[in-house]
Amino acid sequence: MDRPGFIASLVAGGIAGVSVDLILFPLDTIKTRLQSPQGFYKAGGFYGVYAGVPSTAIGSFPNAAAFFVTYEYVKWILHTDSSSHLMPVTHMLAASAGEVVACLIRVPSEVVKQRAQVSASSGTFHIFSNILCQEGIQGLYRGYKSTVLREIPFSLVQFPLWESLKALWSWRQDHVVNSWQSAVCGAFAGGSAAAVTTPLDVAKTRIMLAKAGSSTASGNILSALHAVWQTQGLSGLFAGVFPRMAAISLGGFIFLGAYDQTRSFLSELGRESP
Repeated sequence: MDRPGFIASLVAGGIAGVSVDLILFPLDTIKTRLQSPQGFYKAGGFYGVYAGVPSTAIGSFPNAAAFFVTYEYVKWILHTDSSSHLMPVTHMLAASAGEVVACLIRVPSEVVKQRAQVSASSGTFHIFSNILCQEGIQGLYRGYKSTVLREIPFSLVQFPLWESLKALWSWRQDHVVNSWQSAVCGAFAGGSAAAVTTPLDVAKTRIMLAKAGSSTASGNILSALHAVWQTQGLSGLFAGVFPRMAAISLGGFIFLGAYDQTRSFLSELGRESP
């Protein structure tokens, strides 16, 4: 990937990530509290829905930038003809690689954010300090495996579907989709992926919120899913599915639309520069 393309992906991804995370933060807080083992109202209910937002604000730009730089770079390495049946596989591999890299930044931010969301009276820095003092760096990466195992299936659905919908729409109208059309495709792809991966999201939330030293805190995603199934059944596995779908559908619209718009704008600037 050439330098202008690299910079465009980096900046566009970062701007898109910050935009969607800050706009949709209240919905994410409600979803986390619905999935909390202590219950929605004990976790804070509708009070303090911006608790934990500093952690998200700090982590959003580098997290999304890392994802899209990796995503576009792997697509470039595995360049496949657009008419090839292997194109969805390329998108799947690129998205999976992007998630593995991005989660190195996302997980510490997510751990602090989710604990702040269910303890609205505690400040973000206080929670961050407590994690470091009591659990060390390992505590910040609690749930890394479960997050990757949630994000990869999510991306395996979302990104090939997004790219396929854009290609289909472009073919139907005989020209490349514009940013708002890309955003509509992103909303549909995001909502679909959110619905099918909700149980993995529930397991990830339980692992991140578990008390240090407990069996759930060990990070075994199958054990976490089994525990939820035993105590709450199917409804527990899909706790928060509607706010998750709403947030990610709207998030897909903003995130992927903003990414395409910003990347197109920066790429155009790069071509105009001497």
